[in-house]
Amino acid sequence: MKRKHQKTLELIFKRPVSGNIQWGDIESLFLELGAEIYERAGSRIAVVLMTLDGYKAKIEYDPELDMFRGEILNLNGGADFYGKNPDELREEFKNSLAVFL
Repeated sequence: MKRKHQKTLELIFKRPVSGNIQWGDIESLFLELGAEIYERAGSRIAVVLMTLDGYKAKIEYDPELDMFRGEILNLNGGADFYGKNPDELREEFKNSLAVFL
């Protein structure tokens, strides 16, 4: 992960949250993580962070573990995966999906 994206994550999870985080930096971070960003009505957006073979996953950052946690959506049962960077996260998504299916 680029240093710029790591810094954006640190700003997002810093308490109190900084009021100086630029939307462009957040959008760039989403795109680095493999997100699809869709404009919605008004000023709303939808963000799908990862897809694989039609399955979608939401991604969260766990500052205590210093890792990303992904959860595959719309499965009967839970399937989650972890990674320290986007490449690791994508690989673990594939592995978790293969084990679940």
